Amino acid sequence: MSEPRRLPVVRGRVQCTLKEAVPVDRCRLCVHSARVVIKGRELPSPARAYCSRCRDTPHVDMAKVEAIVCDDPSAEGFRSITNIIS
Repeated sequence: MSEPRRLPVVRGRVQCTLKEAVPVDRCRLCVHSARVVIKGRELPSPARAYCSRCRDTPHVDMAKVEAIVCDDPSAEGFRSITNIIS
């Protein structure tokens, strides 16, 4: 598996694929969103925390997120976690 990408948030959007920049709020529900970066500190993403056994993560204010640590190895882009947990 390739290394995760650190995608900076620019004007509320992340460059999810070469052709698509999405609102950072979508990362809250994306299976590829591994961690979020706030004030230089990496925290579990809301999507990953929801799927983990402990489901313990601080509230994440997506408006304060500086970057997303994305582990999308095939560059498919946004894929909703709701398809997996439903």
